Amino acid sequence: MKLTILGCHSATPGINSNPTAQILEIKNHMFLIDCGEGTQVQLRRNKVKFSRIKHIFISHLHGDHYFGLIGLVNTFSLLTRETELHIYAPKGLKEVILLQMKLSSSWTKYPLIFHELDANESELIYEDDKVEVHTIPLKHRIYTNGFLFKEKKNDRKIDINLVTEANIDKAYFRKLKQGFDVENEDGVLISNEKVTKDPLPTKSYAFCSDTIYNEDIIPIIKDCTVLYHESTFLDKNESLCIPTKHSTAKQAATIAKKANVETLILGHYSTRYNGYDDFKTEAKTVFENTLLSKDGKTFNFD
Repeated sequence: MKLTILGCHSATPGINSNPTAQILEIKNHMFLIDCGEGTQVQLRRNKVKFSRIKHIFISHLHGDHYFGLIGLVNTFSLLTRETELHIYAPKGLKEVILLQMKLSSSWTKYPLIFHELDANESELIYEDDKVEVHTIPLKHRIYTNGFLFKEKKNDRKIDINLVTEANIDKAYFRKLKQGFDVENEDGVLISNEKVTKDPLPTKSYAFCSDTIYNEDIIPIIKDCTVLYHESTFLDKNESLCIPTKHSTAKQAATIAKKANVETLILGHYSTRYNGYDDFKTEAKTVFENTLLSKDGKTFNFD
């Protein structure tokens, strides 16, 4: 599981600070999460292959989370894309994008498929044989979702030496990986556990951006491998959280601790601050395994 931060700042873009956008690589998928202004430039800067992006997840319709989308959609057309592009976003984004395309006569030459979200409870919005994605209802000034990306159970590992000794035909290898007992070439039923090893643990990533402190999300993200939680403010500006519906670094850390996650990544910093070390310092008073996001930074979770 690999996470690339394209942008992790709030409100307006700056020379060295980009609004929210991330690339999550998990089980051979490449998911784009949010698409703030300048995202396609950041994709190029981080050498991300545009053709690998087939699913885009937009948390909410504040501009610093989607103003880069129409440009990216149009660039895909200019690059003669033919592959489907799926966009999962709050209801209303489809209308915005289609109006922009209509007024500029720039319809895509590839299938553009919108999945409009309006549920107030967590729901499964994407699933295949390797990964599933659920929404995480957040509390912000407008309708907002986070997203939980979860690997499905991995296959068991075959011990080729033990399989050979047990005289099992390779035609049954797939069954063994799936956890079944199989018969060997002598007709003897071989217990799966005798010839395979436990699968690698599954990983999960929870993206929670733009939300006031909200313990309702804890059951959804419980025990996840990595949590990205917005930390717009430091403690000294906590009074701004209620009117803006944002969180502090320490509040993000409290959610991480109560949800028993393995790693917390902070982001969505207010542009009022010149540096970000204090975010990490404050969060670590509550949750030790805290990391700071930074534009262009990559996290690998093996």
